[in-house]
Amino acid sequence: MDLYLPLAMTSAAPQITDRTALARQRRRALDSGHPALFLHEEAARLLQERLSEVNRGFTKPALISPFPESYRGIEREAAVVPDADVLDLTEGAHDLVLHALALHWANDPVGQLIQARRALQPDGLFMGVTLGGRTLAELRAALAEAESRITGGLSPRVLPMGEIRDLGALLQRAGFALPVADSLTVSASYETAFHLMRDLRAMGEGNALTARLRRFTSRAVFSEAARIYADTYGTPDGRITATFEMVFLTGWAPSSNQPQPLRPGSATTRLADALGVREQPTGDRVRRPGN
Repeated sequence: MDLYLPLAMTSAAPQITDRTALARQRRRALDSGHPALFLHEEAARLLQERLSEVNRGFTKPALISPFPESYRGIEREAAVVPDADVLDLTEGAHDLVLHALALHWANDPVGQLIQARRALQPDGLFMGVTLGGRTLAELRAALAEAESRITGGLSPRVLPMGEIRDLGALLQRAGFALPVADSLTVSASYETAFHLMRDLRAMGEGNALTARLRRFTSRAVFSEAARIYADTYGTPDGRITATFEMVFLTGWAPSSNQPQPLRPGSATTRLADALGVREQPTGDRVRRPGN
């Protein structure tokens, strides 16, 4: 079975994700009785940690998530919204919108952020978490090398995910005020690459690309990928490590009571006075001792 780790961020809106296939894979993960939701649970913990640093309460939150039960500890009364291309959000209805590990599947991530901003009241908070470009770099490299060796080519099974700088820029494009993006990596240990792939299926992260192959991939490709993974990224204890990058996006709906940048030239205090140094006119050469 092909494995897919979710997609790169793009401002265009082609149908990169097959939403029907994505929903089917998530349903299978839940129906298995043992879904692998540890990434969602970690994302929930980290979102809660960030929210606790915000000095205000929220009374009308909304949660966009494919697995909302993992996030109930954050906002128990949040309105749960599926991560469809068109979000079921009412304009100006919420003071907090959380987008939880679903933005990376969006065909139009900028559109998702714009919808979230419009759903916020003035000075409402958006906080999202998505997978970043370093996610499963080891598996992606091993699969690409294995398929190239076995078949002589590459098939559309994995897309690069957004880098933090690009993801942060999406907040600005969507019209958020005071945008902030930060990231951290989470490492998971597995016995083999096959155990990792099994976990990915249990996360609902199968290949949901619209352009995916419609036939089974040779087991030889995955066997070779597992061998390359172990040889290249194996640990001293004979296991492998998988890297997941979580990128956190924070922004506020614009409001007149938010801090605003000053107009250039409007300062009333000189920087030199604040630093306690002599002002050096532009163009003058700074003399060093002994010169």
